[in-house]
Amino acid sequence: MAKYRTHLPQLDGTTFLTDGGMETTLIFHQDFELPHFAAFDLLRDEAGKQAIREYFETYAAIARADGTGFIFESPTWRASRDWGGKLGYSCAALAAVNREAIELMAECRDRFETPQSPMVISGCVGPRGDGYDPGELMGANEAEAYHAEQIEVFADTEADMVGALTITNTPEAIGVARAAAIAGIPAAISFTVETDGRLPTGQSLPEAIAEVDDTTGAAPAYYMLNCAHTSHFAGQLSDSAWMARVRGLRANASCLSHAELDNSTELDAGDPVALAADYGAILKRFGHINVLGGCCGTDHRHIAEISNACKLAA
Repeated sequence: MAKYRTHLPQLDGTTFLTDGGMETTLIFHQDFELPHFAAFDLLRDEAGKQAIREYFETYAAIARADGTGFIFESPTWRASRDWGGKLGYSCAALAAVNREAIELMAECRDRFETPQSPMVISGCVGPRGDGYDPGELMGANEAEAYHAEQIEVFADTEADMVGALTITNTPEAIGVARAAAIAGIPAAISFTVETDGRLPTGQSLPEAIAEVDDTTGAAPAYYMLNCAHTSHFAGQLSDSAWMARVRGLRANASCLSHAELDNSTELDAGDPVALAADYGAILKRFGHINVLGGCCGTDHRHIAEISNACKLAA
């Protein structure tokens, strides 16, 4: 079954790359239509599967060439009940597509993993609501029940862990962490922040991490930040104890706010070299951060530069 579920190798401190902005890459660079940003819907036919396969293999090849680890974050960010229902998927069909996504990640891992480049499979979970706006908040119990449907499927596959990306609020993070713990699969919680470095609910990062840890007995394996530019959160990072729980970064390419990105009809890919330099500066301050990828607007160019910056910061 899963190779690394009992011990995630990224917890040992070596560098692990992951991918960039999958949905923005597929939409703006490859001209796919992704209703509701649902990349998993491409698994319905062979052409879509091949696009996802090639997308991940591009990144895995960078990691293997650079001698780093790699995390395959499955294309299932929208493959939960509410979002799947908008695309006509039944609960049974969603379970099947989540399994198929992990099978595809395992196929890619079999082709690219080496002893020097261990590769972890993460079942990606997204927010029940919009990734930029928490909207009407669920309670932690409701969030646990909602996300358990997808997480229980991942727990019965080759997925080594669950990655909850673009989480906007703590009750949902708590629900994901509890559901993963019950299912017996490690989870990483990745919060998104606004331009002021706070969650969309207004809560600060240290407050959010402390609340989730206190409520769940520090159930998450680690925390990450994603879907915000480095300039939005770098100033909030500190030498306080809570920073030890943050291991990963998946920044946006653009400095624009969530509201501006939501209303944009063109891709802002930013500057890969400048973004990588920002990562390097953060890594010089916080050398324990070792899971490095991108989010909206980033692609393989950004990840290659970030990998280089990581070497220079070491």
